[in-house]
Amino acid sequence: MNRNLLIVTTLLSGLWPGAARALWISEVLYDAAGADAGRVFVELYGAPGTGLDGFTLEGVNGANGASGPRLELSGAIPGDGFFVVASGSGGESEVPNADLVLAFDFQNGPDSIRLLDVSGQVVDALGYGVFGAGDVFAGEGGPAPDVAAGQSLARLFADVDTDDNAADFASMASPSPGSGAAQLPEPVPVALLLCGGAALVARRRRRD
Repeated sequence: MNRNLLIVTTLLSGLWPGAARALWISEVLYDAAGADAGRVFVELYGAPGTGLDGFTLEGVNGANGASGPRLELSGAIPGDGFFVVASGSGGESEVPNADLVLAFDFQNGPDSIRLLDVSGQVVDALGYGVFGAGDVFAGEGGPAPDVAAGQSLARLFADVDTDDNAADFASMASPSPGSGAAQLPEPVPVALLLCGGAALVARRRRRD
């Protein structure tokens, strides 16, 4: 890679939060209206084709930091970028657009949900609710609000992560598993465009 292009790429990765990340949590419904079974979900957003085998979703109890539930993921991010992990049994769920059905139920706030990669490293985390002095917050930045039953927590832009749950997430009265708003133009294409421009400038300077 051209040295100037490498420098610009590195700088953009640091200046644009989440630019170098391929996967994160984009929407969560943890408290359904009525019974939770078969109705709660966690939506992931990432680069199409990103493999999920070996990744884990993990709940973190806000009261004592205990881990659970732990969901072993499988499959890959589809072409639209959204992957829905839905609660259910026998492969059946009431959640629309489910890509993976597992038996689980995350707790109401204050609690957190973490996404771990194949090596157990935290890729992304969402903490929600009002955390007291003795509670355990395992999210990013400040916590997102604790929403009413039947509402979800969703990113303002599915493809933007500033590493601050309070700034990135808002309540959604009508949950939308499998879809969401994206910021246009998306961060990665813009970075690539700028890098290409930097490379052209460098070439012209050498010719001059």
